[in-house]
Amino acid sequence: MGEELADNIHALLEKQALVLIGIDGLGGAGKSVVANSIKENIPNTTIVEMDDFYVPEFTRADWDRLYEQVIAPLKNNSVGSYQIFDWDTKKLAEWREVKPKGVVIIEGVYALHRKLRGAYDYKVWVEAPYEVRLQRGLERDGEEAQSQWVNEWMPKEEEYEKSQKPHESADLIIDGTK
Repeated sequence: MGEELADNIHALLEKQALVLIGIDGLGGAGKSVVANSIKENIPNTTIVEMDDFYVPEFTRADWDRLYEQVIAPLKNNSVGSYQIFDWDTKKLAEWREVKPKGVVIIEGVYALHRKLRGAYDYKVWVEAPYEVRLQRGLERDGEEAQSQWVNEWMPKEEEYEKSQKPHESADLIIDGTK
């Protein structure tokens, strides 16, 4: 975890019991690596993945459900509760709870959507070149997913980046290749 990121999170934790962090970037940029690094280095950290809010028919996350079930309750000092999306069955599955304390990271593409940005105490954008992102995606999902990555996910995410400009709202931009 970078020193600037760690210092900023620790400074926020000194002032408040809950620190809500949004970590965004295009698929394969390294968002999960950053989120997991925070979790490994800062006790009492919970990661909520945008992938748990995926809506297949829209090829994107359901940020309204994320806000209603997780962010709004946490901001009101209540427990957030949500069903994860099961990628195998393509249905909502088990319930998870998120307590309103420590560091809660919302990690994934669309985490810095305009509807969510104002809720975060700290926002991070992770960047990586197209080729790196595609290679990482195929390493994770298999070569058979190349068509979906190239023709579906990457264009949709690039449109999100152009229209929403999430990087402009970030408190910190991280090079995901390092």
